[in-house]
Amino acid sequence: MTTRTPWRPVALLAGLVLLTSACGGTTKSDVQQQQSSAPAGSASSAASSAAADPNAPLKQGLKIAFLPKQVNNPYFTIADKGGVDAAGEFGGEGKEVGPSDASASSQVSYINTLIQQKQDAIVISANDPNAVVPALKQARAAGIKVVSYDSDTAPEGRDIFVNQASAEDLGRTEVQLLAKQLGNKGKIAILSATPNATNQNTWIEFMKDELSKPEYKDMELVKVAYGNDDDQKSFTETQGLLRSYPDLAGIISPTTVGIAAAARYLSDSPYKGKVKLTGLGTPNQLRKFVKDGTIEAFELWNPADLGYLASYAAAALASGQTTGAEGETFKAGKLGTYTVGAKGEVLLGKPTVFDKSNIDDFDF
Repeated sequence: MTTRTPWRPVALLAGLVLLTSACGGTTKSDVQQQQSSAPAGSASSAASSAAADPNAPLKQGLKIAFLPKQVNNPYFTIADKGGVDAAGEFGGEGKEVGPSDASASSQVSYINTLIQQKQDAIVISANDPNAVVPALKQARAAGIKVVSYDSDTAPEGRDIFVNQASAEDLGRTEVQLLAKQLGNKGKIAILSATPNATNQNTWIEFMKDELSKPEYKDMELVKVAYGNDDDQKSFTETQGLLRSYPDLAGIISPTTVGIAAAARYLSDSPYKGKVKLTGLGTPNQLRKFVKDGTIEAFELWNPADLGYLASYAAAALASGQTTGAEGETFKAGKLGTYTVGAKGEVLLGKPTVFDKSNIDDFDF
């Protein structure tokens, strides 16, 4: 388990900047922040045995590329802008590139291009944990550091994985949130992203394990549906769930695209207020649905902080502050000092639950 010092909940982050930059529906969207410093040389080989120095200064001019699952996803717009902003803080250049669809192999061509561009680090949220590994291995062999965030690759494809929160915490708390609203009774469904999404599948396994406990004996998971992180498909899948299971009591959607689409469908249907909906979403995205009674409560971490931390992790790797080995520490700007845990995992912190009582306290 990783630790952070100091840890501060999202609610205590003073002066949170509203991140409103939007990605178009094109296949590539660059967000660059240029600095006057000369670019740094290529990062050292991934196989380097040099000892880490947590006090080493961050190199100037580091080139860091963010490769999200898809560039037209509001969640990744917020996260990647946080990462680009962090790059500006430490004198680097940050940009976002990527596909507009979330298919398993859609990120490979972008990795190959980033290798040719001699980036110092690639920060990737993997659509598939294995499909991107051969290309990422080539990147690491070329001296490029690789950080996965949000959705992990297979471990051999990266140096560090920046995780939003404990996968177990997220999986179990989403079940707990819905069970509280249902009185621990009724049929439920899960509306996920893609069938191969590492993070989604891990959370779902913990959801199923949580549901196996005696206190949930009167709750039944009837289906896991996949909206492929596409708004219209997620909307249609929600509609299909209610047609197939007219007595459905609740839906968990652990994806920002899915929960927004499901809320939109429910808000204009006879199921509003009757079918409970929870999952992962942003306050700005779901505020109106909380206020009109479509959603009672949901949770999330601060996506801007996730991108920010991933950017600093990439810079720390490229500058020799850490090699990604368990127990090593590195500094992450305003977020403080982090410790690398088992298998190169770094945890951002615990998620925050949003409801009518606090949703207006947040602006992201």
